[in-house]
Amino acid sequence: MADANDQLIARLRRIEGQVRGIAKMLDDERSCEDVVTQLMAVRSSIDTVGAVVLDSHLAGCVSERSAEQQIEALRDAMRLWWRFAPAAGGVGADPDTAGAQSPLPMPGAGR
Repeated sequence: MADANDQLIARLRRIEGQVRGIAKMLDDERSCEDVVTQLMAVRSSIDTVGAVVLDSHLAGCVSERSAEQQIEALRDAMRLWWRFAPAAGGVGADPDTAGAQSPLPMPGAGR
């Protein structure tokens, strides 16, 4: 697990460097297109780190549970992911709204 964490930390440090580079681009008054391109690259990198962390959680923390508990844990993880997924429009959603924009049914909402 330490190796995986080291890889994630390395990815996050690269992202940190990208963000500093974007700030410099703004200071240098680079074109909006260049800045937005770099912002999208950072977003993609962060999404990748999130997916790796989520996968690790599901593989390591959920695998020992019963099949029903595994399904519920997977649904919970997907709701969390969707709550903040840019494509879902969930960024900044009310944190008390589980699965804010998730296409998954809410718990107890009749499956």
